[in-house]
Amino acid sequence: MACRLANSAFLTTGPHQNPIQRQRIGTHYSSRICYLRLGGALRKGIKRQQCSSRRNWTAVVQAVAAPVAPPPEADSAEYRKQLAESYGFKRIGEPLPDNVTLKDVIETLPKKVFEIDDVKAWKSVLISATSYALGLFMISKAPWYLLPLAWAWTGTAVTGFFVIGHDCAHKSFSKNKLLEDIVGTLAFLPLIYPYEPWRFKHDRHHAKTNMLVEDTAWQPVSKDEFDSSAIFRQAIIYGYGPLRPWMSIAHWMIVHFDLNMFRPSELKRVKISLACVFAFMGIGWPLIVYKAGILGWIKFWLMPFLGYHFWMSTFTMVHHTAPHIPFKTADEWNAAQAQLNGTVHCDYPGWIETLCHDINVHIPHHISPRIPSYNLRAAHKSLQENWGKYMNEATWNWRLMKTILTVCHVYDKEENYVAFDKLAPGIESHPIKFLKKAMPDYA
Repeated sequence: MACRLANSAFLTTGPHQNPIQRQRIGTHYSSRICYLRLGGALRKGIKRQQCSSRRNWTAVVQAVAAPVAPPPEADSAEYRKQLAESYGFKRIGEPLPDNVTLKDVIETLPKKVFEIDDVKAWKSVLISATSYALGLFMISKAPWYLLPLAWAWTGTAVTGFFVIGHDCAHKSFSKNKLLEDIVGTLAFLPLIYPYEPWRFKHDRHHAKTNMLVEDTAWQPVSKDEFDSSAIFRQAIIYGYGPLRPWMSIAHWMIVHFDLNMFRPSELKRVKISLACVFAFMGIGWPLIVYKAGILGWIKFWLMPFLGYHFWMSTFTMVHHTAPHIPFKTADEWNAAQAQLNGTVHCDYPGWIETLCHDINVHIPHHISPRIPSYNLRAAHKSLQENWGKYMNEATWNWRLMKTILTVCHVYDKEENYVAFDKLAPGIESHPIKFLKKAMPDYA
């Protein structure tokens, strides 16, 4: 596929074009992305003015500068560097060869990263308990104008409880498996998360990461879903657009409390977890209301709960969602590619990393969920040394979030994603157009 390049001050394109547009100064550029299929795998190239193999696409270019050199090859370092800059990534890895297996990758990891250390495990519990208690104290003492900061801290701190329960579910917290189940259940209670239902669904996420339909975390919207009804389409546009940082609330409500979603062999453990959650709600919530009133329940529980779900949603979508990361059908899916190429390492501010126990050092966790959270950095360093050129890495930034919220919407086999405003360019997609205008583009 031949693509011609031109520096432009303004560019408009047809319905299936990736909507990222940027104005660059000097040697920078306003780029468009087109998706290429090379060697049987999805690739993307930089599109400036024309992409000759696409039919019915139009490009209107104003203030066109002199033509520049042809685009780099789709598998070149320069191409990936340009793509990473457009998406808000530090680095986009080159495609992992088809003959590399997940076992090949695991065997390069040092054995010590799989070792469970009780002292480090309980240290993480201490960090979460003290930081959460500090957060509740701040909420109780903060004047109204400082409450958002107290809620942000407390919501992040309680996310640490989730990570502890997460380690327990993966059997990487303790050698005592009964203790793991008890700690995991208790850690999830402040979040009203039933431990066993979450564990069963999360195991499937690891087994089917970025597999179309089968992955139980994030899924692209299907074209059939998008076209099903006007009301549902509007709900999807808001849910995958401005409300996406809280969409895990819908996932929590729909997936974890419906007994019909679990196998008969799982139901006993599921029911025990649900009983624990309902007992916590039945005792804990009335106590909060009794002591602090309805406003106290909002201050001390609901707002940190929403803070937790902001991180739950954000972490999950950043881990596995980008325009260049495909969801594949079962017959095309490759475990090593999905876990190493299809997972993103993202650096967050240090206080977030500490309170959330390095859960965003996420690539080694998907290579092997048995690696405890306190060993993820050592495992990541090993992966960088042996497989670094295949890894996707980012630092959390506005451009990264803007790309996910405004581009990664409806599944398309060739393009990976088609944005809502390309399929419904009218008033329905106003939330996406608003995000494009309102969100900063800093990387």
